[in-house]
Amino acid sequence: MKKMVLIAGPCVIESKELVFRVAERLAKFNEMSGVEFYFKSSFDKANRTSISSFRGPGLDEGCKVLSEVKSKFGFKILTDIHESYQALPVSEVADALQIPAFLCRQTDLLVAAAKTKAVVNIKKGQFLSADAMKHSVKKVLEARGVSGEGREVAEQNGVYLCERGNSFGYGNLVVDMRNLVIMRKFAPVIFDATHSVQMPSIGDTSGGDSRFVPYLARAAASVGVDGFFYETHVSPCEALCDGANMLDIEGLERSVSEVMKIQEALGF
Repeated sequence: MKKMVLIAGPCVIESKELVFRVAERLAKFNEMSGVEFYFKSSFDKANRTSISSFRGPGLDEGCKVLSEVKSKFGFKILTDIHESYQALPVSEVADALQIPAFLCRQTDLLVAAAKTKAVVNIKKGQFLSADAMKHSVKKVLEARGVSGEGREVAEQNGVYLCERGNSFGYGNLVVDMRNLVIMRKFAPVIFDATHSVQMPSIGDTSGGDSRFVPYLARAAASVGVDGFFYETHVSPCEALCDGANMLDIEGLERSVSEVMKIQEALGF
């Protein structure tokens, strides 16, 4: 059976100490035979609701911290990029570059990521249909000199899609599980269980309801996906970004155990 991709870590690099505390707790996942583990944390959260919101340490310091995590724990690293010039220097540390949902159509950013050797994980825009994401995948594949299409071609050339829900009304997201089936025609699909319960731009910050993370993760596992994305923290209520939709470490461990059992039982 193919390994399940698992992406997990704190939303943003709050401090080297916090990142290392979380990394130590997640080391067990990197040792699981059925898991391809990526440690995730952002060096800059450039799309915060408020200009005064905490964004992270920036490119240079953030990549330094992620490099130290990689060296100490042997993790693969995934982090976001927001501008084209970031792709090359970040790829010297990161094994996977994540394209934020709001930027999933930005051709220059996709092409810059494609020109690196890193896996490119494209988050589906909250404003797009699942079918529209085939164009983002095609941009990366063509920039890598690949003329074919389909999930196997995308997987062979390091292109993933990531589902995190669609905007519905005001300040809420809804996950349509049909999207998982549709997008898997174009590329391997990662289900972002924590951002899917986000409530964007509620007041001065984005809200969320982490109670629903395990339920959505189980549903995605029953449909069939190639991996899962979770943001986690030793104390989500104290997190400087997205704490309302994060799981604590214990909750993450329970949810990962559940989705692995479901996927195994159904033969995914």
